[in-house]
Amino acid sequence: MIDETVEEIQQMQTHSSSVVAVHAARALEELLEREFATVDEYTRALERNGSVLRRANHSHASLQNAVREVVDDVTDAEPDSVETAKRLTQEKIDTVVARVESGKRLAAENAVDYLEDGATLLTHDYSSTVLEALEQAVEAGKTFEVYVTEARPRYIGRKTARALADLEGVETTLITDSAHGVYLEECDRVVVGMDCIVEETLYNRVGTFPIAATAAQRDVPVTVLGSASKIVSEGFVFENEFRPGSEVMPEPAEGFAVENPTYDATPVELLESVITDEGRQEL
Repeated sequence: MIDETVEEIQQMQTHSSSVVAVHAARALEELLEREFATVDEYTRALERNGSVLRRANHSHASLQNAVREVVDDVTDAEPDSVETAKRLTQEKIDTVVARVESGKRLAAENAVDYLEDGATLLTHDYSSTVLEALEQAVEAGKTFEVYVTEARPRYIGRKTARALADLEGVETTLITDSAHGVYLEECDRVVVGMDCIVEETLYNRVGTFPIAATAAQRDVPVTVLGSASKIVSEGFVFENEFRPGSEVMPEPAEGFAVENPTYDATPVELLESVITDEGRQEL
């Protein structure tokens, strides 16, 4: 389960950072099925596998925090038996997962009041929190027109568009990333998720920065949705991930390089607000 989860994270088979954090924490449950002779042997295995999971993606603050919390709390408790250590591990995993999932749900709930009925929105990439907010808003009787960027080169936005197309009350249009400037003139708001906010910078799927910058030029407010646990003030250094150039260009690149960063950095001054499980904060 741990090896499969690491591969899933590295291959970005799961696009939501909240879901990644949950999967990573749950993967540690594999250790509960193994036999260990001593507590030290168990805690070493917990620390080692926790490090493996965290190394799978250095950029996901929620993943880093979730796995670190499970490992640190169990080891700091200094359990007196393997059985106690395993029980503490399960309890901590359940607590962390519940907090991540409730944080996403509450952030979505808090966003509903700020999504105006009949609004035209633009969203980028795939955010399970943005999707949940729109689902709840539709259930409340609201309707929207939503433009969704493709999020090349992996076209993750197509997943968003398909999910929104299933919602009655949402008119969905998929657009190329570079066309956002054309359609922002029709939009009332940009709504995106977040990988994390570190100090004064939003880190999110590459393409977020130019959308936010263009939105600022067009006087279109940008709202970011996500769990408060993704807002980090200290103890975390964001590391971008660079994926294979073959995702951009399948054929060999002869005489030139191909770069494929996963995330970009958006100054928070370009954002109007951030809505989390703790409420709405204007920036």
